[in-house]
Amino acid sequence: MSEAQKILGACVRALREQRSLSQENLATKAGISYQYLSGVETGKENFSIQVLESLAKSLDLPVRALVAAAYDSAAGAKPPRLESKYFRPQVPLPEELAISHIEAAANLTQSIIHRINRNMTLEIGQTLQSLIQGNNFSGLVSNIFSNAMDECSPYKHNHDQKYPDLICKKGNDSAGIGLEVKTTINIGKGGESHNGHSGWHVIACYNFVENGDILFVHFMFAKLNGHQHSNPDWGYVGSKVNSDTGSRRTETYVTTLTGTTKLRDGSAYMDSSKVNFSRWRQARDGAIPPWSIFTTKKSNLT
Repeated sequence: MSEAQKILGACVRALREQRSLSQENLATKAGISYQYLSGVETGKENFSIQVLESLAKSLDLPVRALVAAAYDSAAGAKPPRLESKYFRPQVPLPEELAISHIEAAANLTQSIIHRINRNMTLEIGQTLQSLIQGNNFSGLVSNIFSNAMDECSPYKHNHDQKYPDLICKKGNDSAGIGLEVKTTINIGKGGESHNGHSGWHVIACYNFVENGDILFVHFMFAKLNGHQHSNPDWGYVGSKVNSDTGSRRTETYVTTLTGTTKLRDGSAYMDSSKVNFSRWRQARDGAIPPWSIFTTKKSNLT
């Protein structure tokens, strides 16, 4: 029994089980006996490239992806996952949204980026973020996270393709509860928007890990006042020209310090080993809310 047989066989079994296929089902699709497949999965049977190709095709994968997945898994290269201990359940969230929804959507997003990067590395030897600008990469992560929220929570895509990104329909409320999504590598950063509307916003902050994967380290939720409100949480910064490229960015609003403080107060998930908020500025109209990170010493957040 070779090491390659064990690694590839174990991967075939894992992929078969993920697809809810019995050994009989997969063996029939691949044109082999289920007894032989059982031996392949346990690493006891040798197999030809033709058998491997047939199994990969039956699992709807190219051979290179099956081999890469097998050795990726054997090396322990798995996507990062959030640590439940860093969730702060006292923080108010949009109606119908639970911590379990956020955790599932974040882990799914990290898993998708992981798989993209594994395939990119396999094909061209580079990760996705090495090929595109940082703001474009954050936009991609934002879209993937929105898709994951649509799949993992009651908040679904706004099919009107306008603000907000996600909507949760509740009862007879035809408008629903909106949630605007932004992701960034700048931890603790406030909001940035092309509209500056009122409503719930989430800012999801991530780090890059050594192999190019992403790890979410900070989620901030807040219900913000739009720029037309008498006490707005947004300030207009206009349309600026990039001095390096000469390109003009679209109309933009950013949160005021009051709006940014609302978001920071609403830190629903914060990896205290990665986030240092000791020097973050604060500005609010009233008292510090009891759920704010600023009411608790950093050492007590784990």
